[in-house]
Amino acid sequence: MTRWEHEGQSPAPQDAFPTRRELHASRRQTRRSRRRRRQRWPLVAAGVIAALVGGLAVAYANLDNNITRIDVAESVGTDRPKVEVEGPLNILVMGSDTREGLGTREYGTDTAEGGAQSDTNLLVHLSADRRRALVVSIPRDSMVKAPEDCNDLSSTVENGVVRQWNKNFNQGGAACVIRTLEGNTDIRIDHFVVIDFMGFRTMVDALGGIEVCLPEDVEDRDAHFVKEAGRHVLDGKEALGYVRMRKSVGDGSDLGRIERQQAFLSSVAQKATSTSLLLRPDRLYSFLDAATESMTTDSELGTSQMAKIANSVRSIGLDKVEFVTVPTEQYPEDTNRVQWSEAADALWEAIRFDRPLTEEPEPTAASSATPTPPSEPLTVTPDQISVTVSNAAGVGGLARQTVRALAVQGFVAMAGPDLPAGQVEGTVIRYAPEQLEAARTVQAAFPGSELVEDATVGTSIVVQMGAGASNPVEVPNRLGFEPLPPMPLSAANLGGSTSSPTFSVRTADEDICG
Repeated sequence: MTRWEHEGQSPAPQDAFPTRRELHASRRQTRRSRRRRRQRWPLVAAGVIAALVGGLAVAYANLDNNITRIDVAESVGTDRPKVEVEGPLNILVMGSDTREGLGTREYGTDTAEGGAQSDTNLLVHLSADRRRALVVSIPRDSMVKAPEDCNDLSSTVENGVVRQWNKNFNQGGAACVIRTLEGNTDIRIDHFVVIDFMGFRTMVDALGGIEVCLPEDVEDRDAHFVKEAGRHVLDGKEALGYVRMRKSVGDGSDLGRIERQQAFLSSVAQKATSTSLLLRPDRLYSFLDAATESMTTDSELGTSQMAKIANSVRSIGLDKVEFVTVPTEQYPEDTNRVQWSEAADALWEAIRFDRPLTEEPEPTAASSATPTPPSEPLTVTPDQISVTVSNAAGVGGLARQTVRALAVQGFVAMAGPDLPAGQVEGTVIRYAPEQLEAARTVQAAFPGSELVEDATVGTSIVVQMGAGASNPVEVPNRLGFEPLPPMPLSAANLGGSTSSPTFSVRTADEDICG
């Protein structure tokens, strides 16, 4: 009995089995097919690569065509500052308040003078080694000498008139702003960028919204911004209102608005980094398309040059991106305006010679101070306490340094307006009657401080640091384990501490609620 019969199956027909010749022919055919597939693969890969390159080329061309370019060479003239150090790059970024393209009249249709003004002015300095970036905010209300007629090259800063900073853009566009800045600082501007309201909104939307931190409830009808205190992710329209609002929050000054704008830019940098913007071509293109659509630049700054600049700074960490505001003082002829103080000269000199604005400080004893147990246990943890720090010691940057030391412990801290030097001595902690327990926790961070009940301060604990104030230490019930940051500034001993200007610097990696 055959195997087929044993298993109850019919035997296979004789021609069901291939002959030896047929087997060899089949194997030869398989080898030919594999060779053809191997030969076709490079062609397929080349086609895919060509398609990608072609797509990138089209995208590149689209982005490049989005940008409006202006040749300002004739308008700025040839009498310009000399370059002290080869390699750094200075880019002037201006925010135009033109309402064109918004599709709404919520923000008005024009400015009082007619035409656009530049309420936001940023000087971006990239160091020669591309390891540092400094972003300098120039207050819009600064009263600064400027060419009387920006269309006349013989009219200069030297023989000019005093004009409010944001009027320069209205008087003569980007070229007038450049001539005014160069004439007052001796800093050579390499490129400029102008972004309008619409460009700002679409860039924020392209990033998926930006998170901000509000220390108090805000209702600003002029800026169309109404939010409760806390963290919020804002879309483009809301973000535009946030960076424009002024009178309804804080001290109502332009300097307070600049601090919020700097915190916003820090949040933008953090968002772009956390979402790996550069690793997502679709997201990156969407952002760049939005940015370039409403962008005006000098004739030499196209997408190719922008790509080179971006590539050169790709290794700069957020901790090396610093924000600072031009030091100012009250303008004698109008208390609602400011003028640049003598400390501004040190800022411009540091940029001209490409020197770091802040040196890497060595950790101090205060940085590693251990908690001192209070006489009675603390009942309120730092994360439940809002703290506003005001500098009354005359030491530039002291309040922001203190805010950092409180923030790492969990406090919701922010820097308040500076007070006249000498208004308080030591550290005074002001609190509303119902905030006594919270004030005790804050006092634990400032040994030797004085508690003062003050019904006018609201829900935030106010820390006023005058001459003789000690830097903060760790509180026993702190949150987290991150050590206190270095605190090179001190009000305990002012002798020699103000011989050279110090600046209030914010880095892009700081907590936005700091």
